[in-house]
Amino acid sequence: MLDKLLLDHKEAILKKWFQLVIDTYPTDTKRLLAAKSDRFANPVSADLHTGLEGLFNGLLAADNDAYEFSEFLDKVIRIRAVQDFTPANSLVFLFYIKNAVREILAPHINQYALFEELLKFESKVDSLVLLAFNIYMGCREDLCNVRIAEINRRTSRIWERVCRKYGVPPELADSDEDKLTQ
Repeated sequence: MLDKLLLDHKEAILKKWFQLVIDTYPTDTKRLLAAKSDRFANPVSADLHTGLEGLFNGLLAADNDAYEFSEFLDKVIRIRAVQDFTPANSLVFLFYIKNAVREILAPHINQYALFEELLKFESKVDSLVLLAFNIYMGCREDLCNVRIAEINRRTSRIWERVCRKYGVPPELADSDEDKLTQ
C-alpha cells in the first residue's frame, strides 16, 4: 500500500525532497539551483533532479540493486563532494527523503496504519547511506589525487624555472634535492 502511495505522490515528494536538499546551500546558491533544472541552463540543478528521481525510483524497485543506486548516488554525491560540506552534510540529503515522505504522506500513513511499511522503506534509505558513504569517499579520494597531481605539476614548473635561472645542469636537475646540496 505504501508503494502505491509513494508512486501516487511521487511529484510532491520529489519536489519537497529537492527543496530540502537545496535548503542546505547558501542563499545565493539556493536561488540558482531553484531557478531552472534545464540541462544546459543549470546543469547542477538538472543533475540533482535526475539523481534524486533515480534514487526515489530505485527505492521503490523490488530488487533494490546497488548498481542502479550507485549511478544516481554518484550523480548527486559528486556535486556535494566538491563543495564546502562536511562528510555528514554531504550525505544528509538522503535522510531528507524520509522527512519528505512523512510530511506528504502523514495523513495516509496514520489512516491506513502503514508504520511497518514506512519503517521498511526507511531501512532501505539507511542502507543506501552506507553505499553513499563509500561513493563519497571515492569522490574525495579522486579530488585529493587531482589536487596532488596539480601540486606536483606546479612544483615541477617551479623547479624547472629555478634550474634555468641558476644554471643547474640537467643531470642534477633530474636528481634528488640532496644531491644539489652536496
